[in-house]
Amino acid sequence: MSSPFAARPGFVVAPSGVAAHFGNPIGEQRALSAGRAVVELGLGVVTVTGPDRLSWLNSITSQLLLGLQPGVSTETLVLDASGRVEHAARVVDDGTTTWLLTETGDAAPLAAWLESMRFMLRVEVADRTADLATLGRLGGDPAAADAVVEWVDPWSAVAPGGWGYAALEAHPGSDWDLRIAVVTPDSAAALAASDQPAAGLLAYEALRIAAWRPSLSDVDERTIPHELDWLRSAVHLSKGCYRGQETVAKVHNLGHPPRRVVLLHLDGSDGVLPTPGTPVLLDGKEVGRLAASAVHHEDGPIGLAVVKRSLDPDATLTLPVDDVVVTAAQQVIVPPGAGATANVPRLPRLGAVRRS
Repeated sequence: MSSPFAARPGFVVAPSGVAAHFGNPIGEQRALSAGRAVVELGLGVVTVTGPDRLSWLNSITSQLLLGLQPGVSTETLVLDASGRVEHAARVVDDGTTTWLLTETGDAAPLAAWLESMRFMLRVEVADRTADLATLGRLGGDPAAADAVVEWVDPWSAVAPGGWGYAALEAHPGSDWDLRIAVVTPDSAAALAASDQPAAGLLAYEALRIAAWRPSLSDVDERTIPHELDWLRSAVHLSKGCYRGQETVAKVHNLGHPPRRVVLLHLDGSDGVLPTPGTPVLLDGKEVGRLAASAVHHEDGPIGLAVVKRSLDPDATLTLPVDDVVVTAAQQVIVPPGAGATANVPRLPRLGAVRRS
């Protein structure tokens, strides 16, 4: 399905088929940040219907979904047996249908996996991506009345049952008030034909990175939720058993995540922006990889990188891009001590005797 915004002046298509930008990514970013613009996200849409839908999803994903009230938004992950992230879904239920919004290209795999897990339960799974559009906006304004359903991002605070590793009083995500409206193609076309300002994915991505907001696009074959600080919004630490829970609990309560996400402030003096997947080096040795990058309208070139837990937070890093070496300074998101040492009070050694 082609983008309804394709007729807008300056439209430049992204690989997902929606707008990457309309000729002015920085200006679009400012408009999106101020709540004036809308961005077509091109997300995958999977629906689950049937009386067992919430209890079933609760049993196979990381978030507590039992008793989820209509209109309440949350987020959940599908993990493998080793706790690695396979799928991520934004979740909202309307009283009869549970809506799962996932990244472009993940809807069909997610729907297929859910279909394989149905067994004898009273649930029906459908991939609705081709039938609907997903429009995002910042600024807290509710979706138009013709929205099929709306998802409100919970990232601005640690969700009940979750845990935030980023130990900041002023978390940059505290002002992140993304709303995603699921609309029909006709509604999207009418909006695109109006005078509503629009932004592209480049603008959205820069604001997401600055808010430290993880995405399935940041995940590789080794990612566990702790490394991206995803316990904050997508994992309930006290819920019942699900695939991957043992790893989630062990790493959080008894160990440390082997890697951790950092924000990189990239040197933009050469006008080169490293792309996701670029190796992150310290003294010529690889210590991580770049997960996302963008040019922010205030902070300049920034990125999210997943690095070794033991990496010195004060070390200056480099990223090779063709014949250019881009230097980068780190800002800690998940600290090196995240996990057991930070979560559990240190207890006296058994048998220890206090000497006076």
